[in-house]
Amino acid sequence: MSAVDVQGVYKVFGHKADAAVEMLRQGRARDEVAEATNTVPAVIDASFSIERGEIFVVMGLSGSGKSTLVRCLNLMHPPTAGTVSIDGRDLMSLSAQELRRMRAEKISMVFQHFGLFPHRTVLENAGWGLEVRKVDLVERNRRAAEALELVGLKGWESSYPGELSGGMQQRVGLARALATDADVLLMDEAFSALDPLIRSEMQEQLVSLQQDLQKTIVFITHDLNEAMFLGDRIAIMKDGRIVQIGTTEDILQAPADDYVRSFVQDVDRSRVLTAGSVMEEPLAKILVREGPKAALRHMRERQTSGLLVVDKKRRLVGAALDDDVIAAIQRGEHSLDSIVSTGVATVSPETPLADCLIPSAESRLPLAVVEDGKLLGVIPRVTLLTALGRPNGNSEDGAAASSAAAEDTPATDDTTGTEV
Repeated sequence: MSAVDVQGVYKVFGHKADAAVEMLRQGRARDEVAEATNTVPAVIDASFSIERGEIFVVMGLSGSGKSTLVRCLNLMHPPTAGTVSIDGRDLMSLSAQELRRMRAEKISMVFQHFGLFPHRTVLENAGWGLEVRKVDLVERNRRAAEALELVGLKGWESSYPGELSGGMQQRVGLARALATDADVLLMDEAFSALDPLIRSEMQEQLVSLQQDLQKTIVFITHDLNEAMFLGDRIAIMKDGRIVQIGTTEDILQAPADDYVRSFVQDVDRSRVLTAGSVMEEPLAKILVREGPKAALRHMRERQTSGLLVVDKKRRLVGAALDDDVIAAIQRGEHSLDSIVSTGVATVSPETPLADCLIPSAESRLPLAVVEDGKLLGVIPRVTLLTALGRPNGNSEDGAAASSAAAEDTPATDDTTGTEV
């Protein structure tokens, strides 16, 4: 069961909202419906599911409907049509009392402008959600203090919001949400009012906290770099509709339309794409039990001057280079043991491509992508450069670049990675 399930949600503002929904379902254009019914269709046929522990980012330009959508998730804006379920419970079917309990216990919200009480201390602000739930003072203060420590505000409990910086005030807002121990956090442009440096720090802190807390987070933003840094998946909205849902790699590599493509064209791909998203099957490899003559045959077949050496469980042992293989054959050796080099450049699947550039430039062989000692794939230099140089997710351009590089590379020179 998903933590959050949204099916066919419409939110239309105006007296003829139901009529507007019917027209939208018939395929009428948003502007046409708005003019004909004197309504504002803010969210149109939104459907998605969010798994427990997932950070699901909804992004779009101003007026795209993203903030209205997040308010539909706790019925601050009751949907005109469709269903919203939390842990399998349809919110639309709840009584007023049950909905209040659901909001108090299951769902917390963090707003852009902090929403702190200026006359209350930081500790009192952090415990406000618990106060609403009528948690006793001692327990309330204990949990609020723990939440403040989580967000780095230990020692500020007796201060007032006016004594804090903007970033610290937002941390109090986050602590207030965490103190309730709600399963679902709704964060509406939570970091947008912060200075860039503080905003970056808050993003990093949220990711760090999430590793331990594993909350289900719906994060609203208009900033694609923020969306890609935070989101396990991203939903991009335009004119009230979700036009694409996917991982960072999905959206960068295969944008759904020109609207999405215009978003991603200026993204720093080197910081967003990871080694695991571009790696290829390692073809130029050999089992450690095979001998020098077998290695030389593999090199001729792959037109390469080096091989990665693995064991039977595909654990990376090292590399064998052509000069060493030929020397071993001349010495009459039947094992690779004496010539396997352990100085192989490796990266993990999560390594950003920006951090792959230097080791790739310094290595004779493609970068080995390794996890728990196992060889998962390789990144030839041409693949790395193609991935960094393809701003519009055009796989045909990437293939053409790879082909051109292969044609211009001598058969025995593997420094560009054409052998894989």
